Amino acid sequence: MQFLYPLFLLSALSLAIPVILHLFYFRRFKKVYFTNVRFLREVMEENSARSRLRNLLALLMRLLALLWLVLAFAQPFFPDTPAQKQGSRAVSIYIDNSFSMGALSQDVPLLEQARARAREVVRSFGPDDQFQVLSNDFSGRQQRLLSQQDALAAIDGIQPSPESRTMSLVLQRQKQALAASRATIRSAWQISDFQRSTMDIREYADSTLELNLIPLQAVQERNISIDSVWFESPVQMLNQTSPVFVRVRNHSGDPVENIRLSLEYQGQTKPVGVLSIPARATVTDTAMLTILKTGWQEARFSLTDYPIQFDDHYFFSFPVQERIRVLAIHEGSENRYLGAAVRGMPLFELNAQNSQGLEYSRFQEYQLIVLSDLLSYSSGMADELRRYAEEGGNVLLFPAAEANLEGLRSFLRSFSANEPLGFAKINKQASSLNVESFVFKDVFETVNDNLRLPSVQGAYRFQQGSNGEEPLLQFRDGTAMLSGYRIGKGNLYVSAAPLSENYNNLVQSGEIFIPMLYKMAISANNDLRIAYTIGRDELLEAQRQDQKAESVFKMGGPGKLEFIPEQRSAGNTLFLGMGGQVREAGQYSLYLNPGNILHTFSFNYDRRESVMDYVGSDELAALAGPMAKIIQAKNETVLAAQIEERGRGNTLWRWCLLAALLFLAAEATILRLWK
Repeated sequence: MQFLYPLFLLSALSLAIPVILHLFYFRRFKKVYFTNVRFLREVMEENSARSRLRNLLALLMRLLALLWLVLAFAQPFFPDTPAQKQGSRAVSIYIDNSFSMGALSQDVPLLEQARARAREVVRSFGPDDQFQVLSNDFSGRQQRLLSQQDALAAIDGIQPSPESRTMSLVLQRQKQALAASRATIRSAWQISDFQRSTMDIREYADSTLELNLIPLQAVQERNISIDSVWFESPVQMLNQTSPVFVRVRNHSGDPVENIRLSLEYQGQTKPVGVLSIPARATVTDTAMLTILKTGWQEARFSLTDYPIQFDDHYFFSFPVQERIRVLAIHEGSENRYLGAAVRGMPLFELNAQNSQGLEYSRFQEYQLIVLSDLLSYSSGMADELRRYAEEGGNVLLFPAAEANLEGLRSFLRSFSANEPLGFAKINKQASSLNVESFVFKDVFETVNDNLRLPSVQGAYRFQQGSNGEEPLLQFRDGTAMLSGYRIGKGNLYVSAAPLSENYNNLVQSGEIFIPMLYKMAISANNDLRIAYTIGRDELLEAQRQDQKAESVFKMGGPGKLEFIPEQRSAGNTLFLGMGGQVREAGQYSLYLNPGNILHTFSFNYDRRESVMDYVGSDELAALAGPMAKIIQAKNETVLAAQIEERGRGNTLWRWCLLAALLFLAAEATILRLWK
């Protein structure tokens, strides 16, 4: 047996005090005069013996009560193992405050239970011990070691957070904080629902740090979430109705019915439908969005679900161009068929320029640049067009039959495209088009023999080799008439034949040429994301309009939130770092001046917390290994007892206190009943 406070045993010397008082009090005699004591002598002798026995028993009970009280304050215990230590302690307590902890257990959120368990852990240690209180926020102040009172205050301040951390990352953070302590005993505590997606500790084997896991389990595990949203078309046009798809997921093991889904757009909320979702399944629904304004548009899907509600909304945003601008670069005169095709499409604007007077700085204003039968290609133009494509633009090349072959090769080499071998005047007929490519996808309801494909009277031969080439139109001999290459965020489209009607009748095939130009133009930035995830997407991109290097962009969010993100410019692209400043789901606008929105970003909470799949206690013990201790506690009192036994062995102070009370009760009984 050992004592937590052995010096307190010195207070056992106080046992001499009641003995001295007892002896001093009972040796005092007082004379009492009486007329005749002859008849009382025998009675007095008998009562005196009983009185002495009664007083001695009362003294003994008093001494034993005092002795057990001294032992209780010394806190004796039997160590569980020979390695049981004494000394100062540093304790790290992690409280899972992710959104999944909003589930109910006995009508109380799991987060509230976690805070109660954490408070009891802190109180189970001494006032001189040091504590780290850690949550998913991973803030700088959570890496400091606190006193007991400060730790209790920090626990009360923990609120739900959109962040979600894996247990191994949490443990690494705990080790970093405890390493700064000089305490001889260190222990880490993790209080969580231990979702399967975050529990990644396997066979814990660090003998220098005791790991204690306190699992909490929700009674009600139902949860319905909006999983994702996407458009059918990557580019939304003014005065058009665009289908938008929404996927809703049932994370519970029971089917659900009558889930009402709604769409909020332009200040109006419209019902989408009522869904019934099987257990562990998803349902995809479609809403029709009529676009009546240009600029950045904001929308939100919503459903009603309880008690976990963080994933009941899905914010998304998208741009609507006022017009689509096309630049046609030529050397002689403008191709009249190209001009008629572009100007005949609504919302399209064509600007035809000679290759000798180009303003490279204005390339970013166009969604599509067409090189029409150029004879030569300067290295400067090639570099600017490549940079334009990498940042999301689209380039369509029709090489002239008399073009400088070496210059054309150098131009295509800068794009890492297949190089031309030479031009041959030969009649060739296109035989097939790639309806799986973005350019021709969803253009034709059916592709049949009545579809008139173009033919050429001369074409370039290219080196064989993919280089990322995607054939869009093919000749009967299997070679490509029109190919596409992915260049950064944009595309390069290369025709094997010139645009001139002397060699190519593509411009006269309206059912092919016009939708081809349309899809190529709107494919600019076709990977533009309509939503981001808080905590995952910390680096964003936007096209800047202001070219001043000293410009400082700001971000505005829900509730009049405004902050300055980390920003770095590369050409016309602005890279933004959020730095953990986005904490609430919603719409965030980027601007120099609040009245001029440059870009709108939609942020949603991480759906990883939506999955109601937990690791049970037995499986948790098997995964973590025998060196990690699993503590099951239905209430704080049981938890305190378990913590004390694990930290100090089998403690006996409660039994000592009980023995002291029993002896005090025995003394009172003797004095009261023994007359």
